[in-house]
Amino acid sequence: MLNEDRIQPGCGFGEHPHWDMEIVTWVLEGALEHRDSLGVRAQVRAGDVQRMSAGTGIEHSERNAGDDVLRVFQIWIAPSVKGLAPGHEQRAIALVADALTVLVSPDGREGSLRIHQDATIYGGRLRDAVIDHALGSRRAWIQIADGGVELEVDGEAVALAAGDGAAIVDRAALRLAARGEARFLLIELA
Repeated sequence: MLNEDRIQPGCGFGEHPHWDMEIVTWVLEGALEHRDSLGVRAQVRAGDVQRMSAGTGIEHSERNAGDDVLRVFQIWIAPSVKGLAPGHEQRAIALVADALTVLVSPDGREGSLRIHQDATIYGGRLRDAVIDHALGSRRAWIQIADGGVELEVDGEAVALAAGDGAAIVDRAALRLAARGEARFLLIELA
């Protein structure tokens, strides 16, 4: 699941449970107040990435902690193993200009958060630039947060704007070209 949520000040999601799910939140604008049954009380601010492993069970709440609209991408991915201990991890991850920045990976490479699944989540920020990315035998999903990009796969191109998403299946590589400035997620899966 991938949601883009826009949450008004003082609003949010009351306490609710999850099991056996990896929940990744990337705050695009504003500040998220997170509370959970592990005792974690955290402010997740613009540029921060949070990973919550629900495992055997966790309850949490999320609300807009600021005075402006909160905007987040939230991704739910089933873990490779059920029944793990619940856990929480978060950090600020600055996007490298005109490149893909690893936000979440199974091995925590390049300072990313660890996820219990063979999946890698990248953040991208381009300004009139091009990125070529090899997929090998993996699948991908791109979700545009801001601006627009041209996605090219095997010589076919499609224009994507803020709010658009696209699946890439059975392709070895992709090319992303920004039209102006763009920010996006690229999720790579086995």
